[in-house]
Amino acid sequence: MSTTTPDTAATGPLLRRAVDLDAADPLASYRELFIGTDTDLSYLDGNSLGRPLKRTVTDVGNFIQDEWGGRLIRGWDEEWLHLPQVIGDQLGRTVLGAAPGQTIIADSTTVVLYKLIRAGLAAVTDPARTEIVLDTENFPTDRYLVEGIAREEGLTLRWIDADPASGVSLEQVRSATGPATAVVVLSQIAYRSGYLADLPGITSAVHDAGALVVWDLCHSAGSVEIALDDANVDFAAGCTYKYLNGGPGSPAFAYVNARHLDGLNQPIWGWMGRKDAFEMAAGYEPAAGIRGFLSGTPAIFGMLAMRGTLDLLEEVGMTAVREKSRLLTAFAVQLHDAWLAPAGVTLATPRDPEQRGSHITVDHPAFREMTATLWEQDVIPDFRAPHGIRIGLSPLSTSFTELYRGMAAIRRLLASA
Repeated sequence: MSTTTPDTAATGPLLRRAVDLDAADPLASYRELFIGTDTDLSYLDGNSLGRPLKRTVTDVGNFIQDEWGGRLIRGWDEEWLHLPQVIGDQLGRTVLGAAPGQTIIADSTTVVLYKLIRAGLAAVTDPARTEIVLDTENFPTDRYLVEGIAREEGLTLRWIDADPASGVSLEQVRSATGPATAVVVLSQIAYRSGYLADLPGITSAVHDAGALVVWDLCHSAGSVEIALDDANVDFAAGCTYKYLNGGPGSPAFAYVNARHLDGLNQPIWGWMGRKDAFEMAAGYEPAAGIRGFLSGTPAIFGMLAMRGTLDLLEEVGMTAVREKSRLLTAFAVQLHDAWLAPAGVTLATPRDPEQRGSHITVDHPAFREMTATLWEQDVIPDFRAPHGIRIGLSPLSTSFTELYRGMAAIRRLLASA
């Protein structure tokens, strides 16, 4: 809760709307579980780095004292070796709509995506399938990776020219895929605009073309409902430091549909992905199932923080999280229309709440310089070139009055520019 109590009579209907939304919010009490929410700082960048839970301080401290300090090397045999899959299964069950044995916590998002794309290409046996489909507005890592893989493998890139204010449509995917398509690489939520792609429809269209799909879930895991198994998705990856609150650089996850796991090869062979990591024998024989997608030693510290958020998400359910996300972004759009649009700001996000994730983007030429000033005032959105501010709204830790304060600060700076 804020350290100040707004005077709703003095500040008008939009603030009263924010206060009423907070009062009616069934998730409001969860905000108090996060560090820093008892201040007037307006944090509008949960889609880049989530706030830490208060319990994380205790969890990490206990781990250092009792597990690392107390059990030392014995911790690997007693628990740590199993954590990537244990936490992966909880993530799959709670957030991804994935049955056990298909999700694992592994490397950075970049490395996980590389593994999945290369594994998908290796699973395609038709020599006529020489194209990788991707879009012009995907996150840079995804584009750079695919460009590099295409160069390594002598493949052709087929680009979907996506609208920066929305994203890739089902019709565009149908037009771009065909007998030459091997793998399609897309993001469920566009990192800039917040556009929510039709994951089930696009996955079905890719399969109709005889190809495989790799989904980047970085901006959707923990903010929208996902049903990977129901959609028959082939592969998916995502980071854990946004809506899953794993902390800076926490490791990403890999999802591989069970139907692909037998005989599937990923390209980065490491000791932890071998069938018996401690055998130390000559020759690589991959571990069975999803564990074969590990490579090096798991980042145990990087997994600790996300366990708390997964417990919360399992308690409240993704349906409730998604509903608050819709309400938060709808209020952000309302504030934009009332305050920012008259100052020349444009909304670069779909207006339909069913077509957007948990952030909106607003554009104005002054925003590049303005972002630093906002940060100095304890209002923290982030800037995305050429002139967009993203308003990232993490449903468990963001209040409506916090959003109001942040948008009000943007309004004041525009008025004084």
